[in-house]
Amino acid sequence: MKMTIRWFGPGFDPITLDMIRQVPGINGVITTLYGKQPGEKWAREELFDLKKQVENAGLTIAGIESINVHDSIKTGSSERDMYIENYIDALKVVSEAGINLVCYNFMAVFDWTRSDLAKIRRDGASVMAYDHKIIEQINPDKMFEVMQEKADGHLLPGWEPERMAKIKELFQLYQDIDEEALMKNLEYFLKAIMPACTKYGINMAMHPDDPGWSVFGLPRIMKNKKDLLRLVNMVDNPHNGVTICSGSLGTNPDNDIPDIIRNLKGRIHFAHIRNVKHNGYRDFEESAHLSSDGSLDMYAIMKALHDINFDGPLRPDHGRCIWGEVSVPGYGLYDRAIGLSYLCGLREAIQKNISAKKYL
Repeated sequence: MKMTIRWFGPGFDPITLDMIRQVPGINGVITTLYGKQPGEKWAREELFDLKKQVENAGLTIAGIESINVHDSIKTGSSERDMYIENYIDALKVVSEAGINLVCYNFMAVFDWTRSDLAKIRRDGASVMAYDHKIIEQINPDKMFEVMQEKADGHLLPGWEPERMAKIKELFQLYQDIDEEALMKNLEYFLKAIMPACTKYGINMAMHPDDPGWSVFGLPRIMKNKKDLLRLVNMVDNPHNGVTICSGSLGTNPDNDIPDIIRNLKGRIHFAHIRNVKHNGYRDFEESAHLSSDGSLDMYAIMKALHDINFDGPLRPDHGRCIWGEVSVPGYGLYDRAIGLSYLCGLREAIQKNISAKKYL
């Protein structure tokens, strides 16, 4: 496992590379060309400049998160082939920069959804949270405004203003797209890009839906083990893989994450490891990474990754806002650094425990 952390890049992230490189155990960053719109062409010079900044700080770019998929591809419109060609061009640029991982999603309209970006917990820390009862009371056309009001001026990944300005149009685009149609459009996309992925050595790592159920009636197709297995089997190419996000999969208590990991052996290219606390039906809040602070068994999740010999990039995911830090919601440095150290400790304990048993 290569320990990494997400970095939004210069002009988008108040956290600097000099801060990140001081986190014990870190090997690199996960980043992208933030500001690029879905379907927009990638310039080789821009990515190489970003790579140079990262490497000058003594780090590496371990993966791209994300090259956003244009809605024409997701809805299967007449323009999708043009945008697929642009996507393939971007994959080539990524490969030329010596990067072989792209995390992406295939969610309709919203990349992720929360009802609160700064819920205050009993210890005074704030976290992102979701309550389906609150979501159901919100007019979908106003959802972007609701999120922006709570973002404290920060740009939310997946909620770019340029795209959200067309939110009514986006809902209209998806009004006749059900889960099966969305899955077929995903299959078309993957079959179109896999030859390029094979040529350039790019591993595509599908991110699960967050949360793992329909929101505002929109189709969601990456919710559980069944969906993820269908993904890898319908386009059976080793470069067609998944991102194990314990937080997203963990929104549904029925998802057995260690079992999902073991069933996807060889097709997991990336891992987001974080904890969530279930408060009720479709009601959860994000928590510290520590198992006892949430509802997930973090040891069991890390043990499953170890058991399948996962050797790709792994990053701590959304953290709490603690100690007065001001940051992109969920992406402060302090709690993610604590989380990464905790995950490093679990990894070390698992490795040493297994080594000790060999000599018993």
